[in-house]
Amino acid sequence: MSKKILVINPGATSTKVAVYEDDRLIFSETIRHSAEEMSEFTHIVDQYDFRKWLLVEAISKAGLAPGDMDAIVGRGGAFKPLVSGTYKVNKAMLKDVEEGNVAAEHASNLGCVLAHGISTEENLPSFIVDPVSVDEFDEVARVSGLPQLERKSLSHALNIKAVGRRAGKELGKPYDKLNLVIVHLGTGISVSAHRQGRMIDVNNANDGGPFSPQRAGSLPTTGLIKLCFSGKYSASELKRMCVGQGGMMAYLHTDDAIDVEKRALAGEEKPLFVMDAMAYQIAKEIGAMAAVLEGKHDAVVITGGIARNVALMNPLMPRIDWLGKVLVYPGEDELGALAAGALRVINGEEKAKVYK
Repeated sequence: MSKKILVINPGATSTKVAVYEDDRLIFSETIRHSAEEMSEFTHIVDQYDFRKWLLVEAISKAGLAPGDMDAIVGRGGAFKPLVSGTYKVNKAMLKDVEEGNVAAEHASNLGCVLAHGISTEENLPSFIVDPVSVDEFDEVARVSGLPQLERKSLSHALNIKAVGRRAGKELGKPYDKLNLVIVHLGTGISVSAHRQGRMIDVNNANDGGPFSPQRAGSLPTTGLIKLCFSGKYSASELKRMCVGQGGMMAYLHTDDAIDVEKRALAGEEKPLFVMDAMAYQIAKEIGAMAAVLEGKHDAVVITGGIARNVALMNPLMPRIDWLGKVLVYPGEDELGALAAGALRVINGEEKAKVYK
């Protein structure tokens, strides 16, 4: 018997929803959320009812219903450090999200809450797969420069892992036999180093690395301290400035990379300069991860939604082509990766991990 799986992937500016019949996509929609809509919510968890209503409406219009499913799977959030795999949503996971016991305020934290909320109504199992907090760091990668502030593994692990396996097929070797620098370009940017199937280092897209459409990336430390104690901003305002209102948004007052691309390609000076600066910072981080692998990488792999952005890719590629083979897979297949992870469990091919 074929299995139907409802897939939910909440992002900063969208909620992607899909239905798979086994490994075949039968429905998919991306529900866009404007910055104005999101600004009405103080915390990510406050968006639950808003997003749930929209996604249930979307599948209903397609002639589908949650009760038709065999399982529901959501994107995994910024939880405690976890090994890679598929996890059944449980009370401990929901409690951590609802009480804010997470590593970062991120839209992916809602994945398990949405999946569980809908699954409970239909008495179905709910899962997450390869959450943002997948941690395979070498111990040396945890050192920041201050013992009070350990570096943490938070990334777009789901898409990064899926793309690593895809690159392996193209290169003719399994992912776990390759050394790769994998770059996810989205509203947040993750640049990661992979040695033999382990993600041994990655920038935390909320705390450092390149700036992105919504995030400030690495900042001058002493200048940031001065801002914190200037009395001009509250803690929540500063957090939003760094995550959500930083990067492209701060410079151009929009996080719409497609619009900025059009303006840059039309010759508008400031968008052109900001895209070049973002490409510059991404290239620096790629070079750093190549150094982590001691230059013994098989390829640099670039993926994510803004890997399609000509205004970004044009200045990026000349800065990294000296590093050897560069594979570009625009977009992402997080929905397929989520469905596959849930399907393996409900088909008995692997056992769901337990979140504690």
